[in-house]
Amino acid sequence: MDPAMSRLNELIEITRDGQRFYQRAANEVHDNELQGVFRDMAQAKTHVIQALSVKLSAHDEQVSQGGTFAGKMRQLFAETRSRLGGDSRVAYVDQLEEIEDRILKAFEDALDDADAETRALLASELPRLRACHERMQRLKHSLH
Repeated sequence: MDPAMSRLNELIEITRDGQRFYQRAANEVHDNELQGVFRDMAQAKTHVIQALSVKLSAHDEQVSQGGTFAGKMRQLFAETRSRLGGDSRVAYVDQLEEIEDRILKAFEDALDDADAETRALLASELPRLRACHERMQRLKHSLH
């Protein structure tokens, strides 16, 4: 696989970590407002995954369907922390904000060595990713 396409698949995996974690968190917390936020964030990740998948498909490349080990561990940590008697809202928001950090950094790093076409695609998704990141930062600060 072309290195640029491999990098897109890595970004899909990292973004899919966030998507799945938000979906799981929406089912685990008992706060209706927070469930709505988590569903919105999962939808934003779905949009990004779809945009990157179109590019891979256009190059006849297979789109990754998995996530990453690190993403799975972060989700497991949040679930364990919330079950041990902590505030599940705080446990999930803390870890999801970390996921947002990871996604944003991965996309910004990918811009550095991307070809012009890929750079344009990533740049078009960055405002959505930055908005998600900022939303989770605000939410985290409001809960602490």
